[in-house]
Amino acid sequence: MTGPSVAVVVVDHADLHPWDLYEVAIASAVFGVPQPDLTDSWYELRLCPGSDRPAPAAITAPSGIDLRSPHRLSDIMGADLVIVTAVPEACVTGEQGLDGELLDALRQASAAGSRMMSLCTGAFALAAAGLLDGRRATAHWAHTAILASRHPDVQVDDSVLYVDDGPVLTSAGMTAGLDLCLHVVRTDYGAHVANQLARRLVVPAHRPGDRSQFVDVAVPAAEDDSVGTVLQWATAHLDRPHTVEALARRAGLSPRTFFRRVQAATGTTPLQWLLHQRLAHAQTLLEVTDLPIDTVSEQSGLGSAANLRRHFSLHFGVPPQHYRRDFSLRLDSAQPRAARFE
Repeated sequence: MTGPSVAVVVVDHADLHPWDLYEVAIASAVFGVPQPDLTDSWYELRLCPGSDRPAPAAITAPSGIDLRSPHRLSDIMGADLVIVTAVPEACVTGEQGLDGELLDALRQASAAGSRMMSLCTGAFALAAAGLLDGRRATAHWAHTAILASRHPDVQVDDSVLYVDDGPVLTSAGMTAGLDLCLHVVRTDYGAHVANQLARRLVVPAHRPGDRSQFVDVAVPAAEDDSVGTVLQWATAHLDRPHTVEALARRAGLSPRTFFRRVQAATGTTPLQWLLHQRLAHAQTLLEVTDLPIDTVSEQSGLGSAANLRRHFSLHFGVPPQHYRRDFSLRLDSAQPRAARFE
């Protein structure tokens, strides 16, 4: 069964760098490879060039890599999700304008109901098309100041990994793009499917969009991985109470050193990291079991059902009972949420 259609727009240009191709590969790996053991339906991927050349079109990079696609730019029309990857550096600096044909196509797709998404400097294309006006958005921190200067009507946030602003999503560069793609899968198919896919890609199952782009990785290379080992242990024992002091003892570190190293490794505090893990586990239990809310709260380590309801509602915007009901309705209809952008 075919799920939502995803059109990835690749702008062909002379300075298409390997890291730009990395973002194309991210979208292709997440949305272009069926997962039949996880779900009956998956995305239909279209790789579209940034202009309406006759198909098949070759998208070239200075490295000599050719990406050949049977699609044209006009094939983004009707896609449930349109993703714009990197644009030329000259278009970022303003030395060169983006192709009017591309901008018109993006406007038409958005007006027709497609959800619009950018990876890294793809945000400049959405901004130039006017699709980010009045919206909160992000891009790689090295480019956010330019984005804000050139597009003052965009609320640029340079501190986050990605922004989900309803029908428009934007991400920082490189791995933050993967975080956003997995966020889309999580939204469409639920936490369990997204977590399993992340495991196959050997990446963290979920990094919230508000996580900082600036993660201090200045940790000595010879340092052992006691922090990572302890965090893995905590994830496997979420039903137990945990304190920073107890986890630090298990790691053989002082609480202050443990706090600093966890923040350097994850971009957040130990207790915030632990809360995110507990909520993610509760989300999965709500999707794949019919356990009572009290039991879900106990097994995820959140204590009482009232505590689960409070944190779950704050984090996901709906109470756990409503989340379970909505997810069941989506499964019953065999139609992921992204197929009916509203």
